[in-house]
Amino acid sequence: MPKIDTADFKNGVSIILDGEIYTIVWFQHHKPGKGGAVMRSKLKSLKSGGVIDKTFNAGEKLEQAILARHPMQYLYEQDDEFVLMHPETYDQVSVNRATFGDSIKYLKPGMEVQVVEFDEKILGAEVPFFVELEVSETDPGVRGDTAQGGSKPATLETGAVINVPFFINVGDKVKVDTRIDAYLERVK
Repeated sequence: MPKIDTADFKNGVSIILDGEIYTIVWFQHHKPGKGGAVMRSKLKSLKSGGVIDKTFNAGEKLEQAILARHPMQYLYEQDDEFVLMHPETYDQVSVNRATFGDSIKYLKPGMEVQVVEFDEKILGAEVPFFVELEVSETDPGVRGDTAQGGSKPATLETGAVINVPFFINVGDKVKVDTRIDAYLERVK
């Protein structure tokens, strides 16, 4: 495993700490009045998605985790596994439901996902940040409702439920930001 010094910290770099992989999301070099310099950081766990605060001594060496990211195509769900296919080799792999986390509610067959691997083991899979899905169920809009600018719940073709403006109807295609579960716009 390659080693990384705290002086080499950059946002997005992954490290191994206590047997778990973390990605650096924030760091700051700090020199207190007494004692040696330290590196304050916020680390995001690749496993749980949680963020922790961690302070390292300046010059401390850590193991760097070299992560590989590549696209794969989602094919279908079987039991609690999702079958993905590599677009060039057509190799198929099964990935556990937990690997996708909450974003699984936007997954539909044929969609391209980003797979994150470490030592040829799939650690995570991410759906695109923006997806276009059809509204399969929502209350009908009432004339005049658009003036208030309110919203109503809508169920999408994948089963995800988001809030949409009153003028959205069943059968409309909408663009959704999967990171914040938010309606962006109606797709023509």
